[in-house]
Amino acid sequence: MTEVTELMVRVRSGDREAFDELCSTLYDELHAIAYQQRRRWEGDLTMGATAIAHEAYLKLASAVGSDWRDRAHFLAVAALAMRQVLLNYAQKRSAQKRGGPMSNLRLDDVNPVAPEIADEVIALDEALQRLEEISPRRTRVVEYRFFVGLPAREIAEVLGVSPRTVERDWAMASAWLKAELEES
Repeated sequence: MTEVTELMVRVRSGDREAFDELCSTLYDELHAIAYQQRRRWEGDLTMGATAIAHEAYLKLASAVGSDWRDRAHFLAVAALAMRQVLLNYAQKRSAQKRGGPMSNLRLDDVNPVAPEIADEVIALDEALQRLEEISPRRTRVVEYRFFVGLPAREIAEVLGVSPRTVERDWAMASAWLKAELEES
């Protein structure tokens, strides 16, 4: 067994220390995913990839004992947690833009999503939710490829399908999302 696989086994049994070791072992990859996502959602530069990775860590820490199958699956779940962090910030930004309640700004609440694209981030999330109803697998393909940056081969492993199926799903989902976003 590889080190990551051994840690996964311990994490599935609820071992918090193994979770910390796993995150430490995969930190560079987690940070790279956060960096990719940070680049996509331009905004307040004080909220960097490190802060996004740490926010995702906090979300994942509450799920210790989850059934993460392998490295790719764990990174995919981490990327979804990062997406949720950014979506939460976009929703806050959108509410503020529309005159929502304002409060004193804390350093922890700095928003990485620019006000100009907050609505686009929300529209993308809503479109992904609609795609989820039609095709959960295609939604996973989009999340793993767009948000995580996994190659088709690794997505295929996580989903238990062929790389060719992943490529077809990506093409179909991309076209569907483009049409949905243009419509909204």
